[in-house]
Amino acid sequence: MGTSTARRRSRWLRSRRPLVLTLLLAAFTMALAMLMPGIASAANEAVTGTLQTSRSGPIAGVPVTVETAAGDPVDTAETDENGRFAVPVPGPGEYEVTIDPEALPDGVELGDRGESLTVTVGPNRAQPVLFGLADGTSNAGGGSVEAVQLLVDGIRFGLLIAVCAVGLSLIYGTTGLTNFAHGELVTIGAVVAWYVNVQGGIPLIPATIIAMIVGAAVGALNELAIWRPLRRRGTGLVAALVVSIGLSMLLRYLVQIVYGGFSSPYADYQTQRTVDYGVFTMTNRSLASIVISVVVLVLVALMLQRTTIGKAMRAVADNRDLAASSGIDVNRVILVVWMMGGALATLGGVLLGLSDQVQWDMGFRLLLLMFAGVTLGGLGTAYGALVGSLIVGVFVQMSTLVIPSDVKYVGGLLLLIVILVLRPQGILGSRARIG
Repeated sequence: MGTSTARRRSRWLRSRRPLVLTLLLAAFTMALAMLMPGIASAANEAVTGTLQTSRSGPIAGVPVTVETAAGDPVDTAETDENGRFAVPVPGPGEYEVTIDPEALPDGVELGDRGESLTVTVGPNRAQPVLFGLADGTSNAGGGSVEAVQLLVDGIRFGLLIAVCAVGLSLIYGTTGLTNFAHGELVTIGAVVAWYVNVQGGIPLIPATIIAMIVGAAVGALNELAIWRPLRRRGTGLVAALVVSIGLSMLLRYLVQIVYGGFSSPYADYQTQRTVDYGVFTMTNRSLASIVISVVVLVLVALMLQRTTIGKAMRAVADNRDLAASSGIDVNRVILVVWMMGGALATLGGVLLGLSDQVQWDMGFRLLLLMFAGVTLGGLGTAYGALVGSLIVGVFVQMSTLVIPSDVKYVGGLLLLIVILVLRPQGILGSRARIG
């Protein structure tokens, strides 16, 4: 009787361990979130920007003045040789940013936005400011050119989202996990590449490869240290979802502690002139981002269709039990999926940091759009993530024709709501997978 009671008690304790782990992690992240305002207040808010045009390139020596919404002066700075400026502000709030039009070079004029802009600086954030300078190129043209420009920018942005979202979709397809910590893999990739490139002095391309290796290692660590033990203990998807949310908060604020709350560019490929393609303009780094994204996504598609491990991934995503009974090592396949998802997410983070600079919460802000793309294309399908992400990227960028660019990500949220109401299985998904 004593042995039987001990066994029952042991089984009861083992069954409660995942729940205890979830509660402990949730409590820890809640406590950490309560402490974060003190940590965040240590970092300075700032107003940043770059003055350049297609013909002139970076514009140096232009005074930039920042005032509070009440008209009190804050500080004045001049653009450097790269056309960049950064003005620290005393705290979050609205600020008036003004440039001196007399200091602009010949042939460069102020656009429709004028010489002053009002921006809202969030807590612990360097808020970028975009002045619409005109130099007579097509980029300063009318509505039709602007629509084409936004379409091209949307394709680039959608491909970037797709690179990040493919791993998220494959992880869901093979494990059923909705991983809210996937956005932090994007941030980790950008931050690691920034440290290697800026602090270590290594060119950005090798730094990106190093970041992808780190991302694959972090993905493998996630699987081996957290998710595989939880699956073995039979943790439900709701508890796993809570764990992923807690893990997301933990990683996000750890990045903030290590990296800081500032926004910084990479050392390479920042001062580039835009190339005029007739009805739209594009820098070489934006063109390289499109090419890299297309090549990577084609390689992922070929891997899924032609290689043994790719076919095993699709088999596990379709029916994990049937795949296991067919001799497929399911745990090995899931580990490869996590490593590939981590590497792709970090690559997307580097590409995002190249266009928008590196910030501690950049992946978290991109996470909504990744979920929208994955849901629109079809949960658990890599090809659906590609199609859905392209649509979301174009939709978000084109929405700035009618809404302010500061709130363009809201368009992704509205699109996600419409998808869930009208076609929750997505474009390429099936009702059997969802229902």
